[in-house]
Amino acid sequence: MAEGIKIIADNRRARADYVIEETFEAGIALTGTEVKSLREGRANLKESYGDVVNGEVWLVGCHISPYAHGNVNNHDPTRRRKLLLHKEEIDRLYGKTQQKGLTLVPMKMYFKRGRAKIELGLGRGKKFGDRRQELKERTVNLEVQRELRDRTKGAD
Repeated sequence: MAEGIKIIADNRRARADYVIEETFEAGIALTGTEVKSLREGRANLKESYGDVVNGEVWLVGCHISPYAHGNVNNHDPTRRRKLLLHKEEIDRLYGKTQQKGLTLVPMKMYFKRGRAKIELGLGRGKKFGDRRQELKERTVNLEVQRELRDRTKGAD
């Protein structure tokens, strides 16, 4: 990623479980203690997803741990958080998520110029056979690369 970007959380399972068709960057509406927790890197994107409701996009299921030095006014770790996108992007996402099988998947959470951002992927869930096929293709590609490398070494 570009300079000045600090990754807070990464959803590694997203690319394994979904075929990502396109990505969007969104801001996140947060409370003060949530920002402080994120600066400590205490966020988890597993089992979270994006939801378009009444012309607004929400991040559901994301866990941001309570701030360690917070008081009784600390935040709820799994509350729904509003995502900040342009109206055209929200309308487009709404249309896409109404299609069968498309989901908003959080890919990464990071700070960009001091602002918390999230990368959302518009993805279609992979079936078990798709994953198996992908593994086979990866194995074949590794074997081909290994064979080519060995041939070039033998030519020297």
